[in-house]
Amino acid sequence: MSKSAFTDAYTSVTAALRELRLERRVSQVELARRLGRPQQFVSYVESGIRRIDLVEFTVIVRALGGDPKVLFSTLADGIPDDTGI
Repeated sequence: MSKSAFTDAYTSVTAALRELRLERRVSQVELARRLGRPQQFVSYVESGIRRIDLVEFTVIVRALGGDPKVLFSTLADGIPDDTGI
């Protein structure tokens, strides 16, 4: 397993969340309010400092008005089969 492959795969998750937020014209402050979390939480998630699990991913995407199944499927398709954990 290449550590960079795992990092690249996770970076695609955080980039997709940030892109969705920007597409929806939602600030980090507004997303944090919707989540009931501080703005720093959103910043840490988007920068990869704070890793999220599948439940948190789902809640964040829904808070942005997105479909978690669609976004997850798109992201999963971009992860190479040989990516380790």
